[in-house]
Amino acid sequence: MRRPLAILAGVLLTGALTLPASAADGNEDFTIKDPRITESSGLAASRQHKGVYWTHNDQDTGAYLYAVDSATGKTVARITLTGVGTPRDVEAISMGPDNQLYVGDIGDNDGVEWPYVWIYRLPEPKVLKDQSVRATQYVVKYSDGTRDAESMVVHPKTGRVYIIDKQEDGGHLYEGPEKLSPSGTNVFEPTTPVDLWATDAAFSPDGRTLVVRGYFGGLAYDWNGGKLKRLERVSVPLGQGESVTYSPDGSKIMLGSEGVNSSVVAKDAPGDTGPDSSSSGGSSASPDGDDGTDGTLKVGAVAVLAVLVVFFALRRLFRRA
Repeated sequence: MRRPLAILAGVLLTGALTLPASAADGNEDFTIKDPRITESSGLAASRQHKGVYWTHNDQDTGAYLYAVDSATGKTVARITLTGVGTPRDVEAISMGPDNQLYVGDIGDNDGVEWPYVWIYRLPEPKVLKDQSVRATQYVVKYSDGTRDAESMVVHPKTGRVYIIDKQEDGGHLYEGPEKLSPSGTNVFEPTTPVDLWATDAAFSPDGRTLVVRGYFGGLAYDWNGGKLKRLERVSVPLGQGESVTYSPDGSKIMLGSEGVNSSVVAKDAPGDTGPDSSSSGGSSASPDGDDGTDGTLKVGAVAVLAVLVVFFALRRLFRRA
C-alpha cells in the first residue's frame, strides 16, 4: 500500500504548493500582452472578476474596452460600447458604485480645444467575453472654459465624478454634478488645486485617499471630503506613465504605461488603505498578516502541514490493515 499512499501524498502536496499566487489577485506586476493595446491610457480594477483590470487605448478604431487578466497578461474580453459617438481621445477609466464603469473621453489630442467632452457609463459585464454593451453618454463642460485633461475618478461611495486638468504648473480638481444628466450639459466646477501635471488619478477602495500621478512622480492626498490634504509623494516608474489604479483590496497602487507589451508595476499603497486598516489611523502591519509576514507563505505552510498530518495518519491506518 505504500505506492498508493505516496501517490496520494504527492497529489495533495502538489495542490498545497500550487496555491493561487497573489498575481491572480491583481496585486503584482504584469505585462499587457494584447498587440491591439498599444496606448493603454487608463486602468480600473474589476470588483466582480478576480485579478482582472480594464484598460483602453488613447485612440482606437472604435469604442473599445479590454479586460486583461493580470495573472497572464492576456485579454479575456473586448467590449464594444454602443449608444455613443465616435470617441476622440479616451484618457481615463474608473469603477464607480454598483459595478458601473465610467470612461473619460476627455483628452485633446493634436491640441484641439473641444467646447465639450464626454463621459460614458456602462455596467461591468458579469460574464467576460467579447460582446457589445450599451453605454450612457454624458456631455461635459468646464465652468471656466476648455481644458486638457487625462484624469477622471469616480468616488467609490458617492458615485460623484471628478476630473483633474493637465497643466505643467499644476491643475485643479473639478467636481461634477451630484448626479450626471444624460439629457443636458454637465458643468464641472474647479474646487481645489492639485500640485502636479496629472496624467491619471485613482481613489482608494474606501474613498479616503486620492492618488494622482504624472510622468515623473505622484502625490497622495487625504480626500477630506474633497478638500485635499497632501499626504506624501509617490514614486512612479520612468517612461510614458499614463495610468494608475488601486488593486481591489487597496494594498497596492498599479502604475501603467503606454506602448506595446506595456508593463503595469505594483507598489505599496500610500498610507494604510488595505482591508485591515482602521478608521483610527491604521497600523504598520502588512495587509497579509498582522506581523508583516506574507499571507501566501502562511497559507502555504499551513496547507503543507495539513497534508503531512493526513499522510502520516493514513500511513498508520494502512499499516494496521
